[in-house]
Amino acid sequence: MYFVIAGGGEVGFHLSKALLEAGHEVMLIESDRKRAQYIEEQIGSVVINAPADEGRYQIEAGCQRADALVAVTGNDAKNLVICQLAKHHCHVPRVIARVNDPKNEIVFKALGIDETISSTRVLMGVIEQELPTGGFLPLMPLTGSHLELIEAEIARNTPAAGKQVQELGLPEGSLIGGIVRAGKILHAHGDTRLDVGDRIIVFAPTATEAEVRKALFG
Repeated sequence: MYFVIAGGGEVGFHLSKALLEAGHEVMLIESDRKRAQYIEEQIGSVVINAPADEGRYQIEAGCQRADALVAVTGNDAKNLVICQLAKHHCHVPRVIARVNDPKNEIVFKALGIDETISSTRVLMGVIEQELPTGGFLPLMPLTGSHLELIEAEIARNTPAAGKQVQELGLPEGSLIGGIVRAGKILHAHGDTRLDVGDRIIVFAPTATEAEVRKALFG
């Protein structure tokens, strides 16, 4: 497969290196001259020293034949522009964006970006999963929608413990897809009561994540 990577920071550099080692074809676009030169010295002539948020340089990178473009600069606005250009100007079939501020994910989704990756969101979820109050881990956005998949553990002394599913007060458009209890998967009916230690899978609009958290953990 052919990938265009926009942004040659640590994420872009290591992603490009891993893709090359896996046998894929890669072209990386990096605006900083010294950084581009360093990357070329490390992984070869797969770098264009240019701003990736200008269409002519995406064309120079061969985005018209790319299977995917991945925008991983440290600037959310720039990543959005890069992805928009790739999708609408080069017709790249799949565009993936790094999102530094999780609040911006809803904007990216609304504007048709196929996938967003927020390291802040993932790290926060991992940290919260280790807290004694129970875990709340946004797992992934659902492609082609404004929905996401959330995993949560019902903790002691939280609003959800002992309540029926229909009593949780989850935001509109949210639902519990399943409950894992003692290693078994249970269907979540309205009258199903949640026990401490249950792990639930929630489908929810991305914009309502904070409301889901509040309903489960207060």
